[in-house]
Amino acid sequence: MTKSSFAPLFQATSSALQAAPEAAVVTFRAQSQQKLGLRSDVKVRTFEIPVDEPPTLGGVDSAPNPVEYVLAALAACQEITYRLHADALGIPLDNVAVTVEGDIDLRGFFGVDPSVRPGFTSLRGTVHLDSPAPVEELRRLRDHVNAHCPVLDLVSAPTPVTFEFAITAGAEAP
Repeated sequence: MTKSSFAPLFQATSSALQAAPEAAVVTFRAQSQQKLGLRSDVKVRTFEIPVDEPPTLGGVDSAPNPVEYVLAALAACQEITYRLHADALGIPLDNVAVTVEGDIDLRGFFGVDPSVRPGFTSLRGTVHLDSPAPVEELRRLRDHVNAHCPVLDLVSAPTPVTFEFAITAGAEAP
């Protein structure tokens, strides 16, 4: 891994956001289109991301499924947040890797038991740090990262979500 410091970027961005808080809110967008069976193609900026389900859930296993992408997003966001905040706090960090896994009770997804939620019932992760910093500093970094990681916040705190229907001609509104 190439060693570079993100401290200047972090400080410049923090200063700019303090000076112009109205510029702090940004909108991210993903647009998905189901293609064949349970296969979807998602567009994010200039990227195309395939999504599918394993055969046990009705797909053909041509790509990760949505919940696997959530795990990937959480793992990568933790890594990014560790890297940026370690540099900003002056804590040496040579490498960071994250493993995340989660449990889902499929009875919720398939509507078998209305008392079972369809999403993750628990998430577990392991953060692997390579650093010469004292353990106390790494604990401070961990606490700082967990307080500022956007995807960790997304999966651990309620986020208001709304969906509108765009009905194709001839379809009845639900």
